[in-house]
Parts: sequence; structure tokens; C-alpha cells
Amino acid sequence: MSSSKITESRLQYFLVTLLSLVAIRYVGVSYLSAPAATGEVVHEAETCHTHDLPNPLASLYPNNATGTLNGTVAILPISLDLARRIIPSQYRILEHAYRAILPTFPKDMYPAILQAVHDHEVQAFGYKIPDFSRAGIEFPFLDLLFDNTTSFKWAPSLLLSAGHDIALKGAMDYGTTVFPSIFDPPCDAYRIDSNDDRTTVFSAKSSDASVITQFSLADQVYPLQFFKNVTNQPTFADGRSCDNMIRLFDTGVTVAIDSVKGSVQARIPPFEKQVQWDEAYGVRLDSAFIENNYMPCEAFRRYASS
Repeated sequence: MSSSKITESRLQYFLVTLLSLVAIRYVGVSYLSAPAATGEVVHEAETCHTHDLPNPLASLYPNNATGTLNGTVAILPISLDLARRIIPSQYRILEHAYRAILPTFPKDMYPAILQAVHDHEVQAFGYKIPDFSRAGIEFPFLDLLFDNTTSFKWAPSLLLSAGHDIALKGAMDYGTTVFPSIFDPPCDAYRIDSNDDRTTVFSAKSSDASVITQFSLADQVYPLQFFKNVTNQPTFADGRSCDNMIRLFDTGVTVAIDSVKGSVQARIPPFEKQVQWDEAYGVRLDSAFIENNYMPCEAFRRYASS
């Protein structure tokens, strides 16, 4: 969907929200990062460096939110029975839609999706916000518009960098249950396991929720087309508005797409207890994105997500 379809009111809403929160954020950062008389006080932003590549889209789409996303996207198989219990009953699962892309996916199973990523150089209207991390389990291929055609993705809850007011408010405005969390690593999408240099690890933890992952390189099991599709489906939480993230897999940011296999341990709604997957397959990549915020979900009727 082109940026011309974003209404002026949505642009103004995003800008006002961004400006007000940036002001609050940077007052705090300026105070915290000011050197003490002894020279001992150093704010995390001065010592925390990322390996993410720069945002290549900001100058091309100045009136959209753009940035890069580095991290892991993986399929977390759950039973269709469980999916129907935890997904709100008004949203029918478009089983035919995901089976068209995953014809060998096990019968009576549903592909929930893990996204564990680091947002880098997110900006709009010339304003850049600090980087942040997020992790959550999402539920794609849902019939939000009751047309039996358009796939939407439900993202009911999210672990997100504690203290990042802009990102926290942005997620809550969609009706998402947000858990301010501490991430390891704090400034990257994953780090090399100290016990195995072929494995990457990532964790997000709050007092009430957590996501812990460990992934290694593996043979490709699921087609890349599936991950392109699910990461580009319009996303909602309470259904009042939708987020249109257009994730690009063909810019210079995506220097490699690694197929991975690993374990995921999660304690996060809508699951009622801790859940674990010991053989989760997915992809690990850095990618650029364009984002249209607070869109009417109806605008995506018969929208092609990839």
C-alpha cells in the first residue's frame, strides 16, 4: 500500500505522538548522560552499540515510519484446537490460506509465529527515535473482515524495551498488552552463545512474561515465501486499527537470510502457562521496513501481504 493512502489525520497523530514523547525521552536522556564531576556517569546509549545496518529508506519515504528490523522469525506449531481456544472466537482461522503456502504442514496444526527482533534507526518526518527490542508470539491467517480471503495477524501481547516511552505507547495504542522488559543483548537482535559459537541466543524478561530463544544454522524446512507473507500481513490487537508494516527482503540491508532451528521458551499471553518448543524452524535476517500506523483495518480488504 502506497504512502499516498495515509490520511493527513493519521500523519498528524503520529507526528504529535512522536514529538511529545521524543521531548520527554530526550529530557531524561540528556540528564542521565550528562557527565558527573568525577566523570563516572555514562548513559547506556554511549556504550551500547548495535551491529544493525543503517536505515536505507528514510530519505525515500520521509512521511512514513521507516527503519530496519534485525532478528529471528520462527514457526511455533500449535494444535488447531488450542489456536481456536486462545484466538478470539470472532476471528476465523483461514486454514486454506496457510496450507496453500505450507502444503506439508502437519494436519490439525496451526503456525503461530515468534518474532524476536531489534528495531534500528526508526524515524519519520525527519525525527529519529532510539533503538528498541521486542519479542512476541503472533497469530496469522485470521479472517478479521469476514471475507474468507484477507489474512490478518493478531498480536495480542509484546515484550518491549523498558523505558522506551515511544515504543511502549505506540504498541499500547493498538490495544496490545505490553510488558516493559530487559533484553539480552540490550542493543542487538541476538548474540553468540558463549558455549557454542554456532548458536545465537536472545532473551526478553519482565516480572510477568518472558521469551528465551536459542537458534543454530539448519537446513531450510519452510519456504521463504511463508515468512514474507506472515511478516507483511496487516497486524491488529483489539481490532480498532491495524498496523501496515511492509517488510522488504530485497534491499542492501538483507545481506543474508539464514535458515535456523532452535528452542523457544515463552511465558506470555494468551497462553495460560509457560510453553516450549524444542524444534522451532525459521529464518534469521536483517531487513528494511516501511510502516503505516493506525490504519482502518477495512482498508486492507483483499490486501495481498506478499
